[in-house]
Amino acid sequence: MTPRTKKLIATLLILVVWLPLYMLFIAGLQWRILPGAAWYVSLVFYILAGTLWALPIGLALPWMHRDAKKA
Repeated sequence: MTPRTKKLIATLLILVVWLPLYMLFIAGLQWRILPGAAWYVSLVFYILAGTLWALPIGLALPWMHRDAKKA
């Protein structure tokens, strides 16, 4: 698979699948556990949620940029 194809696949999966699902999950989680929480609990939650979305993207980057093995 060429690097260009890998980048296309990863970009589509991240933008069309991962981010919308993650946003819905975090919104539902926030709705369920944060009403009435102290400001510092909300702050920690949003810091973690704002950081963890990048984890799968960080795992996809090496795969996208890996050269295809030559036969």
